[in-house]
Amino acid sequence: MYSSPAECVICAAGRAADSIGCRLHSKQEVEMALSNSQYDSIMRIYNQKQLNNKHELDRRTKEVYERIPAIREMNDEISSAAVRSAKQLLNGDSEAVEKLRKTIAGLREERQVLLAAYGYPDDYLEMHYECPDCRDTGYSNGRKCHCFRQREINLLYAQSNIREILKRENFDNFSYEYFDDTKIDGRSGKTAREYMRQVVDTCRQYVDAFGQKKDNILFTGKTGLGKTFLSNCIARELIERSFSVVYLQAVEMFEIFSKERFSNDSTDEDRDRSRYLLECDLLIIDDLGTELVNTFTTSQLFYVINERMSRKKGTIISTNLPVNEMRDEFTDRIMSRIVSQYKVIPLYGEDIRIRKKLKEAREGK
Repeated sequence: MYSSPAECVICAAGRAADSIGCRLHSKQEVEMALSNSQYDSIMRIYNQKQLNNKHELDRRTKEVYERIPAIREMNDEISSAAVRSAKQLLNGDSEAVEKLRKTIAGLREERQVLLAAYGYPDDYLEMHYECPDCRDTGYSNGRKCHCFRQREINLLYAQSNIREILKRENFDNFSYEYFDDTKIDGRSGKTAREYMRQVVDTCRQYVDAFGQKKDNILFTGKTGLGKTFLSNCIARELIERSFSVVYLQAVEMFEIFSKERFSNDSTDEDRDRSRYLLECDLLIIDDLGTELVNTFTTSQLFYVINERMSRKKGTIISTNLPVNEMRDEFTDRIMSRIVSQYKVIPLYGEDIRIRKKLKEAREGK
């Protein structure tokens, strides 16, 4: 086994202290009511990430040592200098730390020059993290990292497969080829393809501005026009930018509130689900209008919309209903909030899934 590149004893000590602190607070700061098994399952993911990171660093270090033996000598010298400095410090040499810093700085500079000469990036011998903010520990500055919170959300809302979905449904994979580019739609004054390019630009602008202002969107249109796909595109971008995102069907949302309010066996986990619907950075409510509309669902919908606006949190709603039909289904105060506070984006055209299947059939796929 090849050891990782040596580092300053002061830095190592600080890192060790952070690690101890993390273990000490990790069980104390479980704000959400995760069961022990749920919490442990998340922490096992982080433990595995740390092991993988270490193995990858060892592999890169071995590769560099074989190609550039001088770098092994430099790292050995850094380790030896750290040991000497520690002894000097214990013997009362107050300048030992400053001497060590200068020695390490000089050796690291030489190492970087050698790495560059062989075509390696500057950080090739550094640990690489999936989440630099917490260094794949799940905790940052004594609190749960944003990546931990997103894992909680995925667990609580059965979103465990959301990352796989977002690998497929994102702006990078968005294709305009299934949108007609020959006929002008009288409602938009553009072809379906031109209009969708405009819609995608609007969604990208929404993402870019989200850090400063968490606005709201209402997607309307028939089934198969891309409402869910666009919502997922936005979700993927915001999750990658460290925002917390909850995606769920409208029916699921009302079931969560119903269970918390009326069930005799509701749990802390149920209450957490309800709370996170109000607190997450972005809430995506898909297929509004497919649920049974009654006094309870309309009151809860108003509560979610109004509460999230008060907290300045972003919400995206998608529905098959046009706005005029929504007015018939929902109360005036709900529609007043939506019309005044949401950017309404109607989607037009033909069912993309049908066009895709027809194209594949013609191509013999």
